[in-house]
Amino acid sequence: MANVQIPDALLVKNYIAGDESALATLINRHQSKIYGFIYSKISDRDLSDDVFQDTFIKVIKTLKSNSYNEEGKFLPWVMRIAHNLIIDHFRRNKKMPMFRETEEFSIFSIMSDNAATIENQMITEQVEKDLKKLIEELPNDQKEVLVMRIYQDLSFKEISELTGVSINTALGRMRYALMNLRKVIDKHQIILTN
Repeated sequence: MANVQIPDALLVKNYIAGDESALATLINRHQSKIYGFIYSKISDRDLSDDVFQDTFIKVIKTLKSNSYNEEGKFLPWVMRIAHNLIIDHFRRNKKMPMFRETEEFSIFSIMSDNAATIENQMITEQVEKDLKKLIEELPNDQKEVLVMRIYQDLSFKEISELTGVSINTALGRMRYALMNLRKVIDKHQIILTN
């Protein structure tokens, strides 16, 4: 029976009851998923480490103060804490990440949260409206690539075939589009989280 995995809810209970090793088990079980989620939003190792640590500091404080009442839904609860800390990070820095490692556009993913509230949906809609306005101001060739990549989710290979340019040209246009958007956002001091 030693191989049977102890459910998260029981580990949480054991930790609250004073079993420190139960938290280590929970962290080990979920760290790659939680860290991966944080890194996908921030794309910076050091900052992701900080947010990951802050997330578990908050988890520990909440569990120690006996105010945890998620009825066994440990992972979504931790993900929500991480998500809120990411939003706080962008609020503090008054800027959004415009590049991932792959130079993908990551504004839309910042707002994604499985438990999207009405307020979050309204913010997301407003952000998307503002973004569409900004995108309209881009030169046509840059706008075309950006729209195909982000809104239609096409690969750069597909974009190059559809537009009749090389993959490098398509990548270049995407890069310029993102740089131009960043300039406009900086110029207007637009904060894309509320």
